[in-house]
Amino acid sequence: MSKTLVVVESPAKAKTIEKFLGKNYIVRASMGHLRDLPKSQFGVNVEQDFEPKYINIRGKGDLIKALKEAAKSADKIYLATDPDREGEAIAWHLAHILSIDPSRACRIEFNEITKSAIQNAVKHPRPLDVSKIDAQQGRRILDRIVGYKLSPLLWRKVRKGLSAGRVQSVAVRLICDREKEIQAFVPEEYWTVTAKLREKLKSPIFDAELITIEGQKAQITNEQQAMVIKAHLEENEFNVMEVKKRERRRNPMPPFTTSSLQQDASRKLGFTSRKIMMLAQQLYEGLEIGKSGHIGLITYIRTDSNRVAESAQTEARTFITAKYGTEYLPEKAPVYASKKNAQDAHEAIRPTSVELPPESVVAHLSKDQFKLYSLIWDRFIASQMAAAIYDTLTIEIKAGQYGLRATGSHLKFAGFMAVYTESREGDDQEKDVDLPELVAGQILKMVKILPKQHFTQPPPRYTEASLVKMLEEKGIGRPSTYAPIIDTIVSRGYVEKIEKKFQPTELGCLVVDLLKQYFENIVDVEFTANMEDRLDDVAEGEIPYKQVLRDFYQPFADTLAHAEEEIGQVELPVEVSDIQCEACGRFMVVKKGRFGSFLACPGFPACRNTKAIVKDTGVTCPKCQGAIIERRTKRGKAFYGCQRYPECDYVTWDTPLKEVCPTCGTFMVRRGFKKGGSASVCGNPACPTHVVSTAKAAPKTAPKTVKSSKRRSKSG
Repeated sequence: MSKTLVVVESPAKAKTIEKFLGKNYIVRASMGHLRDLPKSQFGVNVEQDFEPKYINIRGKGDLIKALKEAAKSADKIYLATDPDREGEAIAWHLAHILSIDPSRACRIEFNEITKSAIQNAVKHPRPLDVSKIDAQQGRRILDRIVGYKLSPLLWRKVRKGLSAGRVQSVAVRLICDREKEIQAFVPEEYWTVTAKLREKLKSPIFDAELITIEGQKAQITNEQQAMVIKAHLEENEFNVMEVKKRERRRNPMPPFTTSSLQQDASRKLGFTSRKIMMLAQQLYEGLEIGKSGHIGLITYIRTDSNRVAESAQTEARTFITAKYGTEYLPEKAPVYASKKNAQDAHEAIRPTSVELPPESVVAHLSKDQFKLYSLIWDRFIASQMAAAIYDTLTIEIKAGQYGLRATGSHLKFAGFMAVYTESREGDDQEKDVDLPELVAGQILKMVKILPKQHFTQPPPRYTEASLVKMLEEKGIGRPSTYAPIIDTIVSRGYVEKIEKKFQPTELGCLVVDLLKQYFENIVDVEFTANMEDRLDDVAEGEIPYKQVLRDFYQPFADTLAHAEEEIGQVELPVEVSDIQCEACGRFMVVKKGRFGSFLACPGFPACRNTKAIVKDTGVTCPKCQGAIIERRTKRGKAFYGCQRYPECDYVTWDTPLKEVCPTCGTFMVRRGFKKGGSASVCGNPACPTHVVSTAKAAPKTAPKTVKSSKRRSKSG
């Protein structure tokens, strides 16, 4: 009996696919890349037209041997790595290792791990796509050139262990530039004036906002102006000039791309980009779903396309009609345009089958898998539904020289909003605002005039969601790179995440300023985006990848040589504490480690004393009256516990506040909720006001921390 070997990337995927293909197929996993550029050397021969030197990855020897043995006993070999450029490159390396001619029909690909998709894929093998492979090689070699040529310069001039990346450096620059905007921002005062009005005595009160003064846009810059306007309005009649009624349609958002999934899951679920992609990978590769067996629940997760297969749209329309009714179904299946520079190689992220709604698989998923699957499911179904319809009412009001406006809206038909509404950065969801039925010519009764002071706000710091959105808008990186970019810039100490927002460190700003001065192109947003476009051209077969490398390298090499001569030794400023070293008496300095900041003796290596930095919250422990201090888990997450630990085991995730509980006199804590918002509750577990039904309970035991100062110094 002839056998066909199918090589995929992960064991989970292999298990699912083998079940679908039957006994004549052997499915094995490559566990990702098997060949790559060597870590210990540059690995690119610049003199030989950028010829890369690929080697088998250390530790993969036994796996390669097993794959070769399986290949010997197979009549056919299909390479079924992920359907993107990196997957194509992995297949190319596999072809080299297994002695497969890449020009023959050896490559199969699929966008979802379902029986029909897999069986259809093996019927339509194709040769390897050389252009996609070259685009991936070009990206890999460009990143190697920048990383292995520029990073050593930073080691010599700034500090050992630093790194510079072609894409990560631009991300750090975006965060540093935003921080400079915030620091340079000068708030400007402005005022708004709102009139509380009603149709007649005892009828409902509604708000009308001052819009114009003598036909010009109202601009009130100080309290004196606001008070003059208030006095004038109180003396005038409020006449209804015009009433506009209209119907407004709100269309659904398209199904998820990689970027929009990371943004929405970050805002709605509070997940990091890394966690989102890890969970999505699990849902894509497949899970045990009861009698259905191992099955992939969503389509391929690295995509910038909004396209949906016609068969999936048909399934969705049948489901929507059955569950919600024909009025929730648009006349035609919607078609969503992808963004301008989208590769459009895959579909959008969607469920593989509408016959597996979230509630039917909840017992087989972890809590976080279920949350993400539900989000993907809801977004896809909503994207195929009819628009929501609002009745809106706008009332134009005149009071002397002042023009006011009252606006209201009422949800008339929920449409897609019966299933899903998209999140918006820093924006509340739309709410119904009811206004009275008025007609032009009516005179309204004034209840109160409310002037209110405001100040302009600086641009907000980036969250994971807004940083991913900015990277996508600027064309920096590709869907598969957003999560690794964020991981890298945090782990390297260039930025910190404080209260879920990115702030650059002193080191990050120093490195960016250095790169801006000597390597402007490396941290230039437009240059980096143009490089992505050129790699896209390589993938389309329009230009050879080595031409891209040639055009980049010589100017970069000249700049590197100039910087080597011009840059002197850069001294990082040292933060000296007021705490003396017990061993030698010197004042200790602040150092950065993997688990955050710690104190170290400046006499190193003669004196190796280190100490944890203790952040006192200023409140006392409800159990033993010791000090409550901030601590960190091994992953860097803040929690709060008694300084007398382990003698006292009081610990909480909630932030201690200096206000006192009116019931028992213990300090209050701020308890945050995953879906946003927070509440103040008592920090004493025995107090009735400690419990909030929607709050996350405090841990019963202390999270694992790095206990000894010696261990902390090693981790640094």
